[in-house]
Amino acid sequence: MELSWLMKLRIAAAIAIGAALIGFLAWPLVLPSDPLAPVRAANVSLTGAVVLAALAVLAGLLAYFASWPYGREIGILAAPSGLAVWAVRSTGMAHLVQLNPTLAQRQALFAALRWEPVFWLAIAAAGLLGVLLGQRISLERKATNLAKEPNGKSNNYVNAIISLVGSALIALFCIGILAQDVTMSDQRLRTVLGQPATGQIIFAVSVSFGFAAFVVKKFLNASYVWPIAASAIVTPFVTSTYAKESVLRYLIQRWPPVFFPNASLSILPVQMVAFGILGSIAGYWLAVRYNYRRKLKSSQSS
Repeated sequence: MELSWLMKLRIAAAIAIGAALIGFLAWPLVLPSDPLAPVRAANVSLTGAVVLAALAVLAGLLAYFASWPYGREIGILAAPSGLAVWAVRSTGMAHLVQLNPTLAQRQALFAALRWEPVFWLAIAAAGLLGVLLGQRISLERKATNLAKEPNGKSNNYVNAIISLVGSALIALFCIGILAQDVTMSDQRLRTVLGQPATGQIIFAVSVSFGFAAFVVKKFLNASYVWPIAASAIVTPFVTSTYAKESVLRYLIQRWPPVFFPNASLSILPVQMVAFGILGSIAGYWLAVRYNYRRKLKSSQSS
């Protein structure tokens, strides 16, 4: 079940469409007035949000037809690919913390960042809407069966909750291991970590959510929907846990603003969601491929 060169071209086309329409064309909609400030949902006006959502729908629609006949599976890559361009072009969380040096400013900052992933996830959902619109236009009555397997217990509410929470915990744990920079010991916090490089963040988030998606698909037969949704709850959890008033006050007194008490706190919401989505989709299909090979081997041996 190797990817053919034609399939790779379809995937590249979907990614290119999202990067062009959202990553570059829509860049002025999120461009901060301060060149040192990173990309944030707070930079987007109401009109800009509507335009951005419309572009995400268009990207999903075009990507659907560009990756035909597997548009349903591949077209969803367009919108998060556009967000990924912003995540790469943006400065890091450390710059944002430096721009908010006082305790009150940092409390307000992390309170605002807490639910920002929901906005970016909504933009990705608009891209999915474009894919579904393309499917409707094409009068496709049945999604293509690219290594599709029965949902089984993934339709079960308990299974969905386990998949969502499990994905968030797996991703949080793996990011803590993979998103490493300079680590210093601290008497109260045990360790503090320096701002990871953008490449390190891309690797850590993608692999972490990819592994989470692989696990929930392999053991729970769950869709990549749940790891993708988990990308929007990791940031609220870490800001609630590691950005408390007492912790922020201690950090301001003892450490430069490039240090964080947890690796996930050093990752921008747009980075968490964009690479969380892309990693989740990749991890899901790797699990499908793994299951397919296992079944093939089993049938050959019998």
